[in-house]
Amino acid sequence: MLAIYKREMRAYFASPVGYMFCAIFFAVSAFLFMTYTVQAGSNSSFSSYFSILLFLFVIIIPLITMKLVSEERKMRTDQLIMTAPVTLAGIVFGKYLAALTMFGGSFLLSSIVYYIPLSLYGEPNTAMYVGCVLGVFLVGSAFISIGIFISSLTENQFISAFGTIGAIVLLLFISSLNSYINNEFIRNILSGISITSRYAYFANGIFSYDSLIYFVSLSAVFLFLTVRVFEKRLSLIHISEPTRPY
Repeated sequence: MLAIYKREMRAYFASPVGYMFCAIFFAVSAFLFMTYTVQAGSNSSFSSYFSILLFLFVIIIPLITMKLVSEERKMRTDQLIMTAPVTLAGIVFGKYLAALTMFGGSFLLSSIVYYIPLSLYGEPNTAMYVGCVLGVFLVGSAFISIGIFISSLTENQFISAFGTIGAIVLLLFISSLNSYINNEFIRNILSGISITSRYAYFANGIFSYDSLIYFVSLSAVFLFLTVRVFEKRLSLIHISEPTRPY
């Protein structure tokens, strides 16, 4: 798993992807932070900054997940990796950790840097700030697992990117469907699986174990599904191998 992790981290910065991700994330997050905190004056709210930041995931998460598996399927290098002396779960988790490091490292670094002026020139609610950071990180980790799963389904990285964008948009806006549904049972289900509803607990400084379990479970389910895709691919490779005469 560690070898896969190192390989993916090197791959990010051996191509423009890693630099593009960092440039887009830091530029847009800095602009949003300035807009919703520094320049907002008495109406400033760091919780608004973090809430808007969730929608940036529509762009940045597909950027770091679209090539993780689809590119290897296209180049047929996935066959070499799947037959290497490492478990399929280790392969998937190594790729997941690499993407999570890219996202988490950038996000946590920016969150620490942005907290400094807030604490110097104001009295921010530290519990709420930490809650927002934790909530956004959990949302991002879940979206990354979804992106890796979608990437494992296709050889085309652009299909992978658009599929991930669609999934993220759906999860971000699914709670808004409640205004069009009269059935209370369905509305409760949509609220229960809504990413934004779960995130709201952390944004209000409430450490919700239910929401924590929800995000961790969501990540685990899609990582498990990705492993299943790899297992199916491996079985097809074994079937297609010619039988050697004895």
